[in-house]
Amino acid sequence: MSYARQILDTYPRALDVDVGLLAGAIDAMTDCTQACIADTDADLGEQNVTEMVTCIRLCLDCADICTATVAILSRPAEHDLNATRLLVGACAAICQSCGDECERHAHMLHCRVCAEACRRCDRACRDLLDAWH
Repeated sequence: MSYARQILDTYPRALDVDVGLLAGAIDAMTDCTQACIADTDADLGEQNVTEMVTCIRLCLDCADICTATVAILSRPAEHDLNATRLLVGACAAICQSCGDECERHAHMLHCRVCAEACRRCDRACRDLLDAWH
């Protein structure tokens, strides 16, 4: 069981969404952040680093948005659901863009792994959004 699930299970109030779904999204965002940061570092070590500029920028944006979204979702008591939905939607969108770019470089294993993490995060965000509607 993840730490996100463990801590959410101890929450003193009822949450407006399934705890397993919320914890899964938090875990996917955390994994995506780590993958994007590691992929950025690996991209910077490539001989053709100028070809990786778009990938690097998208990975940095993706890591930042995932990090911000995790912070908000980790404080679920009385958040502004409309703003939270927008943030989760933005997270899904950047994960899709970053995943698409990383797939363009899938011949490099680090980009392939990052693309998989982005895809998983995108799906988790969309599942969470669906649960709120």
